[in-house]
Amino acid sequence: MKLPSYILVYRRFFLVVFTLLILLPLPIILHTKEAECAYTLFVVAVFWLTEALPLSVTALLPALMLPMFGVMPSKTVASAYFKDFHLLLIGVICLATSIEKWNLHKRIALRMVMMVGMNPAWLTLGFMSSTAFLSMWLSNTSTAAMVMPIVEAVAQQIISAEAEVEATQMTYFSGSTNHGLEIDESINGHETNERKGKAKPVPGYSTDAGKFSNKMDLEKNSSTGTKYRTKKDHMLCKLMCLCIAYSSTIGGLTTITGTSTNLIFTEHFNTRYPDCRCLNFGSWFMFSFPVAILILFLSWIWLQWLFLGFNFKEMFKCGKTQTVKQKACAEVIKQEYQKLGPIRYQEIVTLVLFIVMALLWFSRDPGFVSGWSVLFSKYPGFATDSTVALLVGLLFFVIPAKKLTKTTPTGEMVAFDYSPLITWKEFQSFMPWDIAILVGGGFALADGCEESGLSKWIGNKLSPLGSLPVWLIILIASLMVTSLTEVASNPATITLLLPILSPLAEAIHMNPLYILIPTTLCTSFSFLLPVANPPNAIVFSYGHLKVIDMVKAGLGVNIVGVAVVMLGMFTWIPPMFDLYTYPSWAPTISNETMP
Repeated sequence: MKLPSYILVYRRFFLVVFTLLILLPLPIILHTKEAECAYTLFVVAVFWLTEALPLSVTALLPALMLPMFGVMPSKTVASAYFKDFHLLLIGVICLATSIEKWNLHKRIALRMVMMVGMNPAWLTLGFMSSTAFLSMWLSNTSTAAMVMPIVEAVAQQIISAEAEVEATQMTYFSGSTNHGLEIDESINGHETNERKGKAKPVPGYSTDAGKFSNKMDLEKNSSTGTKYRTKKDHMLCKLMCLCIAYSSTIGGLTTITGTSTNLIFTEHFNTRYPDCRCLNFGSWFMFSFPVAILILFLSWIWLQWLFLGFNFKEMFKCGKTQTVKQKACAEVIKQEYQKLGPIRYQEIVTLVLFIVMALLWFSRDPGFVSGWSVLFSKYPGFATDSTVALLVGLLFFVIPAKKLTKTTPTGEMVAFDYSPLITWKEFQSFMPWDIAILVGGGFALADGCEESGLSKWIGNKLSPLGSLPVWLIILIASLMVTSLTEVASNPATITLLLPILSPLAEAIHMNPLYILIPTTLCTSFSFLLPVANPPNAIVFSYGHLKVIDMVKAGLGVNIVGVAVVMLGMFTWIPPMFDLYTYPSWAPTISNETMP
Protein backbone atom coordinates (compact mmCIF):
# COMPACT_ATOMS: atom_id res chain seq x y z
CA MET A 1 0.00 0.00 0.00
CA LYS A 2 1.35 3.40 -1.01
CA LEU A 3 2.07 5.94 1.73
CA PRO A 4 -0.67 8.45 0.72
CA SER A 5 -3.26 5.66 0.65
CA TYR A 6 -2.00 4.37 4.00
CA ILE A 7 -2.33 7.84 5.54
CA LEU A 8 -5.79 8.26 4.04
CA VAL A 9 -7.03 4.96 5.47
CA TYR A 10 -5.71 5.66 8.98
CA ARG A 11 -6.18 9.44 8.93
CA ARG A 12 -8.40 9.51 12.01
CA PHE A 13 -5.88 7.48 14.01
CA PHE A 14 -3.02 9.79 12.99
CA LEU A 15 -5.13 12.85 13.80
CA VAL A 16 -5.79 11.59 17.32
CA VAL A 17 -2.14 10.77 17.97
CA PHE A 18 -0.68 13.94 16.46
CA THR A 19 -3.20 16.20 18.23
CA LEU A 20 -2.28 14.74 21.60
CA LEU A 21 1.48 15.04 20.88
CA ILE A 22 1.53 18.47 19.22
CA LEU A 23 -0.43 20.13 22.04
CA LEU A 24 1.47 18.30 24.80
CA PRO A 25 4.13 21.05 25.33
CA LEU A 26 1.37 23.33 26.63
CA PRO A 27 0.94 21.58 30.02
CA ILE A 28 4.57 20.36 30.17
CA ILE A 29 6.22 23.78 29.71
CA LEU A 30 3.75 26.00 31.58
CA HIS A 31 2.76 23.38 34.14
CA THR A 32 -0.17 25.36 35.58
CA LYS A 33 -3.77 24.35 36.17
CA GLU A 34 -4.91 26.81 33.52
CA ALA A 35 -2.54 25.35 30.93
CA GLU A 36 -3.50 21.76 31.79
CA CYS A 37 -7.19 22.59 31.46
CA ALA A 38 -6.47 24.46 28.21
CA TYR A 39 -4.76 21.33 26.85
CA THR A 40 -7.89 19.32 27.64
CA LEU A 41 -10.07 22.00 26.06
CA PHE A 42 -8.02 22.14 22.84
CA VAL A 43 -7.89 18.35 22.47
CA VAL A 44 -11.64 18.02 22.96
CA ALA A 45 -12.28 20.94 20.57
CA VAL A 46 -10.14 19.40 17.80
CA PHE A 47 -11.79 16.01 18.18
CA TRP A 48 -15.27 17.54 18.20
CA LEU A 49 -14.63 19.70 15.13
CA THR A 50 -12.96 16.93 13.11
CA GLU A 51 -15.00 14.03 14.56
CA ALA A 52 -11.81 11.99 14.71
CA LEU A 53 -13.59 10.12 17.50
CA PRO A 54 -17.36 9.80 17.95
CA LEU A 55 -18.71 12.92 19.66
CA SER A 56 -19.86 11.01 22.73
CA VAL A 57 -16.50 9.25 23.09
CA THR A 58 -14.73 12.61 22.92
CA ALA A 59 -17.12 13.89 25.59
CA LEU A 60 -15.71 11.27 27.99
CA LEU A 61 -12.18 12.69 27.74
CA PRO A 62 -12.71 15.39 30.43
CA ALA A 63 -13.63 12.60 32.86
CA LEU A 64 -10.21 11.04 32.12
CA MET A 65 -7.95 14.08 31.70
CA LEU A 66 -9.18 16.51 34.38
CA PRO A 67 -8.51 14.11 37.30
CA MET A 68 -5.17 13.05 35.76
CA PHE A 69 -4.03 16.69 35.64
CA GLY A 70 -5.29 17.30 39.17
CA VAL A 71 -7.80 19.92 38.06
CA MET A 72 -10.82 18.19 39.63
CA PRO A 73 -11.34 14.94 41.55
CA SER A 74 -12.95 12.10 39.63
CA LYS A 75 -16.10 12.10 41.81
CA THR A 76 -16.70 15.78 41.08
CA VAL A 77 -16.18 15.33 37.35
CA ALA A 78 -18.49 12.31 37.25
CA SER A 79 -21.30 14.29 38.89
CA ALA A 80 -21.27 16.69 35.92
CA TYR A 81 -22.33 13.91 33.56
CA PHE A 82 -25.85 13.66 35.00
CA LYS A 83 -27.66 16.85 35.92
CA ASP A 84 -31.09 18.42 35.92
CA PHE A 85 -30.90 18.61 32.12
CA HIS A 86 -30.87 14.82 31.83
CA LEU A 87 -34.04 14.46 33.90
CA LEU A 88 -35.75 17.03 31.69
CA LEU A 89 -34.58 15.15 28.60
CA ILE A 90 -35.94 11.85 29.93
CA GLY A 91 -39.39 13.34 30.52
CA VAL A 92 -39.51 14.94 27.07
CA ILE A 93 -38.42 11.70 25.36
CA CYS A 94 -41.26 9.85 27.15
CA LEU A 95 -43.70 12.30 25.55
CA ALA A 96 -42.03 12.06 22.12
CA THR A 97 -42.06 8.25 22.27
CA SER A 98 -45.80 8.15 22.89
CA ILE A 99 -46.56 10.78 20.25
CA GLU A 100 -44.68 8.85 17.57
CA LYS A 101 -45.85 5.40 18.70
CA TRP A 102 -49.53 6.32 18.36
CA ASN A 103 -49.07 8.49 15.22
CA LEU A 104 -50.37 11.65 16.89
CA HIS A 105 -47.63 13.66 15.17
CA LYS A 106 -48.81 12.53 11.73
CA ARG A 107 -52.44 13.42 12.50
CA ILE A 108 -51.41 16.92 13.64
CA ALA A 109 -49.22 17.52 10.57
CA LEU A 110 -51.84 16.35 8.04
CA ARG A 111 -54.65 18.30 9.71
CA MET A 112 -52.65 21.53 9.67
CA VAL A 113 -51.79 21.08 5.98
CA MET A 114 -55.46 20.41 5.14
CA MET A 115 -56.40 23.66 6.87
CA VAL A 116 -54.18 25.95 4.73
CA GLY A 117 -55.28 24.76 1.29
CA MET A 118 -53.48 23.42 -1.77
CA ASN A 119 -52.06 26.50 -3.48
CA PRO A 120 -48.30 25.70 -3.80
CA ALA A 121 -47.33 28.73 -1.72
CA TRP A 122 -49.90 28.05 1.00
CA LEU A 123 -49.14 24.33 0.86
CA THR A 124 -45.45 24.91 1.62
CA LEU A 125 -46.41 27.35 4.39
CA GLY A 126 -48.70 24.67 5.81
CA PHE A 127 -45.94 22.09 5.77
CA MET A 128 -43.51 24.58 7.34
CA SER A 129 -45.98 25.55 10.09
CA SER A 130 -46.87 21.96 11.00
CA THR A 131 -43.23 20.87 10.89
CA ALA A 132 -42.15 23.80 13.06
CA PHE A 133 -44.93 23.08 15.57
CA LEU A 134 -43.95 19.42 15.86
CA SER A 135 -40.29 20.38 16.17
CA MET A 136 -41.13 22.43 19.26
CA TRP A 137 -41.80 19.18 21.12
CA LEU A 138 -40.03 16.45 19.13
CA SER A 139 -36.43 16.28 18.02
CA ASN A 140 -35.63 18.11 14.79
CA THR A 141 -34.40 14.87 13.25
CA SER A 142 -37.48 12.77 13.98
CA THR A 143 -39.75 15.60 12.82
CA ALA A 144 -38.01 15.84 9.44
CA ALA A 145 -37.95 12.05 9.08
CA MET A 146 -41.69 11.86 9.78
CA VAL A 147 -42.88 14.68 7.51
CA MET A 148 -40.64 14.01 4.48
CA PRO A 149 -42.46 10.83 3.28
CA ILE A 150 -45.72 12.81 3.27
CA VAL A 151 -44.08 15.65 1.35
CA GLU A 152 -42.57 13.22 -1.15
CA ALA A 153 -45.97 11.59 -1.74
CA VAL A 154 -47.56 15.00 -2.35
CA ALA A 155 -44.77 16.03 -4.73
CA GLN A 156 -45.08 12.81 -6.75
CA GLN A 157 -48.85 13.20 -6.95
CA ILE A 158 -48.46 16.75 -8.26
CA ILE A 159 -46.11 15.51 -10.98
CA SER A 160 -48.50 12.68 -11.87
CA ALA A 161 -51.40 15.11 -12.11
CA GLU A 162 -49.42 17.24 -14.53
CA ALA A 163 -48.72 14.17 -16.66
CA GLU A 164 -52.45 13.46 -16.87
CA VAL A 165 -53.20 17.07 -17.80
CA GLU A 166 -50.78 16.86 -20.71
CA ALA A 167 -52.22 13.49 -21.69
CA THR A 168 -55.72 14.98 -21.71
CA GLN A 169 -54.53 17.89 -23.80
CA MET A 170 -52.99 15.47 -26.29
CA THR A 171 -56.46 14.13 -27.10
CA TYR A 172 -57.34 17.59 -28.40
CA PHE A 173 -54.23 18.07 -30.52
CA SER A 174 -56.34 18.31 -33.66
CA GLY A 175 -58.56 20.99 -32.11
CA SER A 176 -58.65 23.38 -29.18
CA THR A 177 -57.31 22.34 -25.82
CA ASN A 178 -59.29 22.18 -22.63
CA HIS A 179 -58.30 25.44 -20.97
CA GLY A 180 -59.89 24.33 -17.73
CA LEU A 181 -57.10 21.76 -17.34
CA GLU A 182 -54.16 23.91 -18.43
CA ILE A 183 -51.28 24.35 -16.03
CA ASP A 184 -48.85 27.20 -16.38
CA GLU A 185 -45.43 25.63 -16.93
CA SER A 186 -43.48 28.86 -16.80
CA ILE A 187 -41.05 29.98 -14.17
CA ASN A 188 -40.62 33.73 -13.92
CA GLY A 189 -42.13 34.04 -17.41
CA HIS A 190 -39.87 31.51 -19.15
CA GLU A 191 -41.25 28.30 -20.68
CA THR A 192 -39.32 25.06 -20.10
CA ASN A 193 -39.29 21.88 -22.11
CA GLU A 194 -37.76 19.34 -19.75
CA ARG A 195 -39.77 16.16 -19.37
CA LYS A 196 -40.21 13.71 -16.57
CA GLY A 197 -40.11 9.93 -16.81
CA LYS A 198 -43.02 7.59 -16.40
CA ALA A 199 -45.44 9.08 -13.90
CA LYS A 200 -47.91 7.40 -11.64
CA PRO A 201 -51.51 7.73 -12.90
CA VAL A 202 -54.00 9.70 -10.90
CA PRO A 203 -56.96 7.59 -9.77
CA GLY A 204 -59.92 8.15 -12.08
CA TYR A 205 -57.84 9.68 -14.90
CA SER A 206 -56.50 6.58 -16.68
CA THR A 207 -56.67 7.01 -20.50
CA ASP A 208 -55.01 5.62 -23.58
CA ALA A 209 -53.72 9.09 -24.26
CA GLY A 210 -51.92 8.87 -20.93
CA LYS A 211 -50.06 5.76 -22.11
CA PHE A 212 -49.14 7.53 -25.33
CA SER A 213 -47.96 10.59 -23.40
CA ASN A 214 -45.90 8.52 -20.98
CA LYS A 215 -44.24 6.75 -23.90
CA MET A 216 -43.29 10.10 -25.40
CA ASP A 217 -41.96 11.25 -22.00
CA LEU A 218 -39.77 8.16 -21.70
CA GLU A 219 -38.31 8.83 -25.11
CA LYS A 220 -37.64 12.44 -24.21
CA ASN A 221 -36.13 11.37 -20.92
CA SER A 222 -33.55 9.24 -22.69
CA SER A 223 -32.34 12.25 -24.59
CA THR A 224 -32.49 14.87 -21.84
CA GLY A 225 -31.50 12.69 -18.88
CA THR A 226 -33.88 14.53 -16.53
CA LYS A 227 -36.37 12.89 -14.18
CA TYR A 228 -38.82 15.80 -14.01
CA ARG A 229 -41.42 16.75 -16.62
CA THR A 230 -40.70 20.43 -16.22
CA LYS A 231 -38.27 22.66 -14.46
CA LYS A 232 -41.14 23.98 -12.35
CA ASP A 233 -41.81 20.48 -11.01
CA HIS A 234 -38.16 20.12 -10.08
CA MET A 235 -38.16 23.51 -8.39
CA LEU A 236 -41.29 22.62 -6.44
CA CYS A 237 -39.64 19.43 -5.15
CA LYS A 238 -36.56 21.40 -4.08
CA LEU A 239 -38.72 24.02 -2.38
CA MET A 240 -40.75 21.48 -0.40
CA CYS A 241 -37.64 19.59 0.71
CA LEU A 242 -35.87 22.70 1.98
CA CYS A 243 -39.03 23.94 3.70
CA ILE A 244 -39.09 20.77 5.81
CA ALA A 245 -35.35 20.88 6.62
CA TYR A 246 -35.35 24.52 7.65
CA SER A 247 -38.69 24.62 9.49
CA SER A 248 -37.76 21.58 11.60
CA THR A 249 -34.72 23.55 12.78
CA ILE A 250 -36.55 26.87 13.19
CA GLY A 251 -39.34 25.29 15.23
CA GLY A 252 -36.80 23.94 17.71
CA LEU A 253 -35.82 27.50 18.64
CA THR A 254 -39.09 28.23 20.40
CA THR A 255 -38.86 25.94 23.43
CA ILE A 256 -36.11 24.96 25.83
CA THR A 257 -36.74 21.32 24.95
CA GLY A 258 -37.02 21.97 21.20
CA THR A 259 -33.37 21.33 20.47
CA SER A 260 -30.36 20.09 22.40
CA THR A 261 -28.51 23.42 22.09
CA ASN A 262 -31.27 25.21 24.05
CA LEU A 263 -31.11 22.57 26.77
CA ILE A 264 -27.32 22.73 26.97
CA PHE A 265 -27.36 26.52 27.25
CA THR A 266 -30.09 26.55 29.90
CA GLU A 267 -28.32 24.02 32.10
CA HIS A 268 -24.96 25.80 31.68
CA PHE A 269 -26.50 29.17 32.50
CA ASN A 270 -28.43 27.96 35.54
CA THR A 271 -25.33 26.18 36.85
CA ARG A 272 -23.02 29.16 36.35
CA TYR A 273 -25.54 31.75 37.56
CA PRO A 274 -27.73 29.94 40.12
CA ASP A 275 -29.05 33.21 41.59
CA CYS A 276 -30.60 34.40 38.32
CA ARG A 277 -33.68 32.16 38.08
CA CYS A 278 -34.87 34.16 35.08
CA LEU A 279 -34.76 31.40 32.48
CA ASN A 280 -37.59 28.88 32.40
CA PHE A 281 -39.91 27.39 29.83
CA GLY A 282 -42.28 30.36 29.84
CA SER A 283 -39.68 33.14 29.65
CA TRP A 284 -37.78 31.31 26.89
CA PHE A 285 -40.95 30.91 24.83
CA MET A 286 -41.92 34.57 25.28
CA PHE A 287 -38.74 35.90 23.67
CA SER A 288 -38.00 33.10 21.18
CA PHE A 289 -41.48 32.60 19.69
CA PRO A 290 -41.50 35.99 17.86
CA VAL A 291 -37.97 35.24 16.63
CA ALA A 292 -39.03 31.87 15.23
CA ILE A 293 -42.23 33.24 13.65
CA LEU A 294 -40.35 36.03 11.87
CA ILE A 295 -37.59 33.70 10.64
CA LEU A 296 -40.16 31.13 9.46
CA PHE A 297 -42.22 33.71 7.57
CA LEU A 298 -39.24 35.47 5.96
CA SER A 299 -37.64 32.13 5.07
CA TRP A 300 -40.89 31.07 3.41
CA ILE A 301 -40.89 34.26 1.30
CA TRP A 302 -37.20 33.81 0.44
CA LEU A 303 -37.59 30.16 -0.62
CA GLN A 304 -40.75 30.90 -2.63
CA TRP A 305 -39.03 33.71 -4.49
CA LEU A 306 -35.86 31.68 -5.07
CA PHE A 307 -37.51 28.57 -6.52
CA LEU A 308 -40.99 29.49 -7.81
CA GLY A 309 -41.21 33.26 -7.84
CA PHE A 310 -43.55 35.13 -5.53
CA ASN A 311 -46.86 36.11 -7.15
CA PHE A 312 -48.98 37.93 -4.58
CA LYS A 313 -51.88 38.28 -7.04
CA GLU A 314 -52.14 34.53 -7.54
CA MET A 315 -51.69 33.78 -3.85
CA PHE A 316 -54.50 36.00 -2.60
CA LYS A 317 -56.98 35.65 -5.47
CA CYS A 318 -60.30 34.77 -3.88
CA GLY A 319 -62.67 32.16 -5.27
CA LYS A 320 -60.14 30.77 -7.72
CA THR A 321 -60.97 27.27 -8.97
CA GLN A 322 -58.45 24.64 -7.91
CA THR A 323 -56.17 23.30 -10.64
CA VAL A 324 -55.78 19.57 -11.27
CA LYS A 325 -52.43 19.67 -9.46
CA GLN A 326 -54.02 21.18 -6.38
CA LYS A 327 -56.89 18.69 -6.44
CA ALA A 328 -54.44 15.79 -6.74
CA CYS A 329 -52.40 17.16 -3.89
CA ALA A 330 -55.50 17.57 -1.72
CA GLU A 331 -56.46 13.99 -2.50
CA VAL A 332 -53.09 12.66 -1.30
CA ILE A 333 -53.34 14.58 1.97
CA LYS A 334 -56.94 13.44 2.46
CA GLN A 335 -56.09 9.79 1.77
CA GLU A 336 -53.15 9.88 4.17
CA TYR A 337 -55.37 11.38 6.86
CA GLN A 338 -58.12 8.81 6.28
CA LYS A 339 -55.62 5.99 6.69
CA LEU A 340 -55.20 7.06 10.30
CA GLY A 341 -58.86 6.33 10.99
CA PRO A 342 -60.80 8.00 13.81
CA ILE A 343 -58.78 9.35 16.69
CA ARG A 344 -58.04 6.61 19.22
CA TYR A 345 -58.08 6.54 23.00
CA GLN A 346 -54.27 6.36 23.15
CA GLU A 347 -53.93 9.48 21.00
CA ILE A 348 -56.40 11.39 23.17
CA VAL A 349 -54.56 10.49 26.37
CA THR A 350 -51.20 11.41 24.81
CA LEU A 351 -52.63 14.74 23.62
CA VAL A 352 -54.05 15.49 27.08
CA LEU A 353 -50.71 14.71 28.77
CA PHE A 354 -48.93 16.82 26.15
CA ILE A 355 -51.20 19.80 26.91
CA VAL A 356 -50.85 19.28 30.67
CA MET A 357 -47.04 19.24 30.40
CA ALA A 358 -47.02 22.43 28.32
CA LEU A 359 -49.42 24.23 30.69
CA LEU A 360 -47.42 23.21 33.76
CA TRP A 361 -44.22 24.44 32.11
CA PHE A 362 -45.74 27.80 31.21
CA SER A 363 -47.45 28.34 34.55
CA ARG A 364 -44.59 27.29 36.86
CA ASP A 365 -43.09 30.78 37.03
CA PRO A 366 -44.38 32.93 34.14
CA GLY A 367 -42.82 36.11 35.57
CA PHE A 368 -45.70 38.55 35.07
CA VAL A 369 -47.88 36.66 37.60
CA SER A 370 -47.21 34.17 40.38
CA GLY A 371 -47.02 30.58 39.19
CA TRP A 372 -47.72 27.27 40.89
CA SER A 373 -44.12 27.20 42.15
CA VAL A 374 -45.25 29.48 45.02
CA LEU A 375 -46.92 26.39 46.49
CA PHE A 376 -43.38 25.24 47.29
CA SER A 377 -42.12 28.62 48.52
CA LYS A 378 -40.51 26.90 51.50
CA TYR A 379 -38.08 25.32 49.01
CA PRO A 380 -37.47 27.98 46.32
CA GLY A 381 -35.81 26.70 43.17
CA PHE A 382 -36.28 23.05 44.09
CA ALA A 383 -39.08 22.34 41.59
CA THR A 384 -37.90 23.02 38.01
CA ASP A 385 -39.04 22.23 34.49
CA SER A 386 -37.49 18.78 34.86
CA THR A 387 -39.88 18.12 37.78
CA VAL A 388 -42.83 18.65 35.43
CA ALA A 389 -41.24 16.58 32.68
CA LEU A 390 -40.61 13.66 35.04
CA LEU A 391 -44.10 13.83 36.56
CA VAL A 392 -45.83 13.64 33.17
CA GLY A 393 -43.19 11.30 31.70
CA LEU A 394 -43.74 8.69 34.42
CA LEU A 395 -47.49 8.71 33.73
CA PHE A 396 -46.81 7.27 30.27
CA PHE A 397 -45.52 4.11 31.99
CA VAL A 398 -48.59 3.94 34.29
CA ILE A 399 -51.68 4.77 32.19
CA PRO A 400 -53.10 1.68 30.40
CA ALA A 401 -53.09 1.69 26.62
CA LYS A 402 -54.60 -1.72 25.88
CA LYS A 403 -55.31 -5.09 27.48
CA LEU A 404 -53.01 -8.06 26.97
CA THR A 405 -54.86 -11.31 26.36
CA LYS A 406 -53.96 -14.97 26.16
CA THR A 407 -55.73 -18.13 25.10
CA THR A 408 -56.62 -20.61 27.82
CA PRO A 409 -56.44 -24.40 27.28
CA THR A 410 -60.19 -24.33 26.69
CA GLY A 411 -59.73 -21.84 23.82
CA GLU A 412 -61.11 -18.86 25.73
CA MET A 413 -59.44 -15.43 25.37
CA VAL A 414 -58.79 -13.88 28.77
CA ALA A 415 -57.04 -10.65 29.78
CA PHE A 416 -54.05 -11.19 32.06
CA ASP A 417 -52.31 -7.77 32.05
CA TYR A 418 -52.27 -4.38 30.39
CA SER A 419 -49.74 -2.53 28.26
CA PRO A 420 -48.98 1.11 29.20
CA LEU A 421 -48.77 3.94 26.70
CA ILE A 422 -45.03 3.27 26.29
CA THR A 423 -42.70 0.52 27.45
CA TRP A 424 -39.15 0.86 28.71
CA LYS A 425 -37.84 -0.86 25.57
CA GLU A 426 -39.64 1.68 23.37
CA PHE A 427 -38.31 4.54 25.50
CA GLN A 428 -34.75 3.22 25.18
CA SER A 429 -35.02 3.13 21.39
CA PHE A 430 -35.90 6.84 21.38
CA MET A 431 -33.60 8.08 24.14
CA PRO A 432 -30.57 9.88 22.62
CA TRP A 433 -27.94 8.59 25.04
CA ASP A 434 -25.19 9.98 22.82
CA ILE A 435 -26.53 13.52 23.35
CA ALA A 436 -26.82 12.89 27.09
CA ILE A 437 -23.13 11.91 27.29
CA LEU A 438 -22.09 14.75 24.98
CA VAL A 439 -23.86 17.31 27.15
CA GLY A 440 -22.34 15.78 30.31
CA GLY A 441 -18.88 16.13 28.80
CA GLY A 442 -19.57 19.77 28.06
CA PHE A 443 -20.65 20.40 31.64
CA ALA A 444 -17.51 18.66 32.94
CA LEU A 445 -15.35 20.76 30.62
CA ALA A 446 -17.07 23.97 31.75
CA ASP A 447 -16.59 23.02 35.42
CA GLY A 448 -12.91 22.32 34.71
CA CYS A 449 -12.45 25.73 33.08
CA GLU A 450 -14.05 27.40 36.09
CA GLU A 451 -12.18 25.36 38.72
CA SER A 452 -8.76 25.80 37.10
CA GLY A 453 -9.16 29.55 36.58
CA LEU A 454 -9.00 29.24 32.78
CA SER A 455 -12.37 30.97 32.39
CA LYS A 456 -11.13 34.03 34.31
CA TRP A 457 -7.91 34.11 32.32
CA ILE A 458 -9.80 33.97 29.00
CA GLY A 459 -12.18 36.68 30.17
CA ASN A 460 -9.34 39.00 31.12
CA LYS A 461 -7.60 38.48 27.78
CA LEU A 462 -10.82 39.28 25.93
CA SER A 463 -11.66 42.34 28.04
CA PRO A 464 -10.31 44.81 25.40
CA LEU A 465 -13.34 43.86 23.31
CA GLY A 466 -15.35 45.93 25.77
CA SER A 467 -14.34 49.06 23.86
CA LEU A 468 -16.39 47.90 20.86
CA PRO A 469 -20.07 48.85 20.49
CA VAL A 470 -22.47 46.31 22.01
CA TRP A 471 -24.18 45.62 18.69
CA LEU A 472 -20.84 44.84 17.04
CA ILE A 473 -19.83 42.41 19.79
CA ILE A 474 -23.14 40.56 19.45
CA LEU A 475 -22.90 40.53 15.65
CA ILE A 476 -19.33 39.19 15.67
CA ALA A 477 -20.25 36.46 18.16
CA SER A 478 -23.38 35.52 16.19
CA LEU A 479 -21.56 35.33 12.86
CA MET A 480 -18.71 33.34 14.42
CA VAL A 481 -21.14 30.78 15.86
CA THR A 482 -23.19 30.59 12.66
CA SER A 483 -20.05 29.87 10.62
CA LEU A 484 -18.65 27.32 13.06
CA THR A 485 -21.88 25.36 13.36
CA GLU A 486 -21.86 24.66 9.60
CA VAL A 487 -18.83 22.39 9.99
CA ALA A 488 -19.26 21.20 13.58
CA SER A 489 -22.27 19.66 15.28
CA ASN A 490 -24.62 22.10 17.01
CA PRO A 491 -24.27 20.54 20.49
CA ALA A 492 -20.47 20.44 20.19
CA THR A 493 -20.38 24.08 19.06
CA ILE A 494 -22.47 25.45 21.92
CA THR A 495 -20.73 23.23 24.48
CA LEU A 496 -17.35 24.45 23.31
CA LEU A 497 -18.18 28.16 23.21
CA LEU A 498 -20.23 28.64 26.39
CA PRO A 499 -17.18 28.44 28.72
CA ILE A 500 -15.53 31.12 26.56
CA LEU A 501 -18.44 33.51 25.98
CA SER A 502 -19.62 33.60 29.60
CA PRO A 503 -16.33 34.98 30.99
CA LEU A 504 -16.11 37.31 28.00
CA ALA A 505 -19.43 38.93 28.98
CA GLU A 506 -18.32 39.18 32.61
CA ALA A 507 -14.96 40.69 31.65
CA ILE A 508 -16.49 43.48 29.57
CA HIS A 509 -19.19 44.06 32.21
CA MET A 510 -22.06 43.07 29.91
CA ASN A 511 -25.14 41.17 30.98
CA PRO A 512 -24.23 37.55 30.06
CA LEU A 513 -27.67 36.99 28.53
CA TYR A 514 -26.96 39.80 26.06
CA ILE A 515 -24.33 37.68 24.34
CA LEU A 516 -25.41 34.14 25.27
CA ILE A 517 -29.01 34.33 23.99
CA PRO A 518 -28.14 35.38 20.40
CA THR A 519 -25.21 32.98 20.15
CA THR A 520 -27.35 30.10 21.41
CA LEU A 521 -30.05 30.82 18.84
CA CYS A 522 -27.48 31.21 16.06
CA THR A 523 -25.97 27.84 16.91
CA SER A 524 -29.04 26.27 15.30
CA PHE A 525 -28.54 28.16 12.04
CA SER A 526 -26.77 25.31 10.23
CA PHE A 527 -28.61 25.64 6.91
CA LEU A 528 -25.81 25.64 4.32
CA LEU A 529 -24.66 22.04 3.91
CA PRO A 530 -26.29 18.58 3.89
CA VAL A 531 -23.88 17.45 6.62
CA ALA A 532 -24.49 20.50 8.82
CA ASN A 533 -27.33 18.82 10.72
CA PRO A 534 -29.50 15.67 10.46
CA PRO A 535 -32.65 17.31 8.97
CA ASN A 536 -30.54 18.66 6.10
CA ALA A 537 -29.11 15.20 5.48
CA ILE A 538 -32.56 13.58 5.56
CA VAL A 539 -34.08 15.83 2.89
CA PHE A 540 -30.91 15.72 0.80
CA SER A 541 -31.11 11.92 0.67
CA TYR A 542 -34.34 12.11 -1.37
CA GLY A 543 -32.30 13.15 -4.41
CA HIS A 544 -34.09 16.36 -5.39
CA LEU A 545 -31.35 18.72 -4.19
CA LYS A 546 -27.77 19.50 -5.09
CA VAL A 547 -25.30 20.98 -2.63
CA ILE A 548 -25.35 24.30 -4.48
CA ASP A 549 -29.15 24.49 -4.03
CA MET A 550 -28.78 24.15 -0.28
CA VAL A 551 -25.91 26.65 -0.17
CA LYS A 552 -27.88 29.31 -2.07
CA ALA A 553 -31.04 28.81 -0.06
CA GLY A 554 -29.25 28.35 3.26
CA LEU A 555 -27.17 31.50 2.87
CA GLY A 556 -30.34 33.57 2.60
CA VAL A 557 -31.94 31.82 5.60
CA ASN A 558 -28.74 32.33 7.63
CA ILE A 559 -28.79 36.05 6.86
CA VAL A 560 -32.48 36.24 7.73
CA GLY A 561 -31.88 34.36 10.99
CA VAL A 562 -28.99 36.53 12.18
CA ALA A 563 -30.86 39.71 11.18
CA VAL A 564 -34.00 38.70 13.10
CA VAL A 565 -31.97 37.72 16.18
CA MET A 566 -30.18 41.08 16.09
CA LEU A 567 -33.55 42.82 15.74
CA GLY A 568 -34.88 40.96 18.77
CA MET A 569 -31.81 41.75 20.86
CA PHE A 570 -32.42 45.48 20.44
CA THR A 571 -36.24 45.58 20.63
CA TRP A 572 -38.42 43.21 22.65
CA ILE A 573 -35.84 40.95 24.38
CA PRO A 574 -33.81 43.47 26.52
CA PRO A 575 -36.80 44.73 28.55
CA MET A 576 -37.76 41.15 29.44
CA PHE A 577 -34.43 40.49 31.19
CA ASP A 578 -33.21 44.04 31.92
CA LEU A 579 -30.22 43.47 29.65
CA TYR A 580 -29.04 47.08 29.72
CA THR A 581 -27.64 46.77 33.24
CA TYR A 582 -25.03 44.43 34.65
CA PRO A 583 -26.90 42.08 37.01
CA SER A 584 -26.09 41.38 40.63
CA TRP A 585 -26.22 37.63 40.00
CA ALA A 586 -23.21 37.78 37.64
CA PRO A 587 -19.68 37.96 39.11
CA THR A 588 -17.19 40.69 38.33
CA ILE A 589 -13.84 39.44 37.04
CA SER A 590 -10.79 41.18 38.41
CA ASN A 591 -7.74 41.72 36.24
CA GLU A 592 -5.61 38.63 36.54
CA THR A 593 -3.12 37.06 34.25
CA MET A 594 -2.02 33.51 33.75
CA PRO A 595 0.96 32.72 35.94
